[in-house]
Amino acid sequence: MSDTQATPDGGEPTPAQVAQLHEAVRRQLRIDDDALGRFIQRFGAGALRKKDYLLRPGQVCYFEVFVTTGCLSLYALDARGHKHVLYFATEGWWLTDIDSFTTQTPSRLYVEALEDTAFLLIRKADKEQLYQDLPVVERLFRLMTQRTHVVLQRRLLASFSESAAARYEDFLTTYPGLAQRLTQQQVAAYLGITHEFVSKIRKRR
Repeated sequence: MSDTQATPDGGEPTPAQVAQLHEAVRRQLRIDDDALGRFIQRFGAGALRKKDYLLRPGQVCYFEVFVTTGCLSLYALDARGHKHVLYFATEGWWLTDIDSFTTQTPSRLYVEALEDTAFLLIRKADKEQLYQDLPVVERLFRLMTQRTHVVLQRRLLASFSESAAARYEDFLTTYPGLAQRLTQQQVAAYLGITHEFVSKIRKRR
């Protein structure tokens, strides 16, 4: 693991990664082949090994990533060193620190690879240029941002009103199949409970 910000985005996307991004974009909106090709050209391909970091507190988030394989975790540490996961990004998910990326101020969050992870990455300057050149791209990212806000708002409301067991069921719905890929500690950091309680919930199911 490095203490400096990783910049693993210099490679060319593979045909499989391009196909994944094509499919993800076209699920969101109608876009012609020329515009989609120009959109793809702005992305670099990158990879992280398990337990490597893409972002640490104090660094400015210059990127938005689309995960093609693996899993990333976006989280914060409290004053006692306890981890609080905002969300996971698995295959087909997008991830950024919205605050740092938008304001270009230092982040308070970590982005860590929980598995060996491959992704496509677009830098802020390239994204802004696409907004100028291809208005349809601005609509695409607006739709994706709305989706992220919905997920986070539902999580916040659930933390007020639902039991830990109900929040675990919501987690299984949001991330199908991911529970088997994560440790109990990682799930607990997402749910805001102890890993021992996660174990009890799993045994009851």
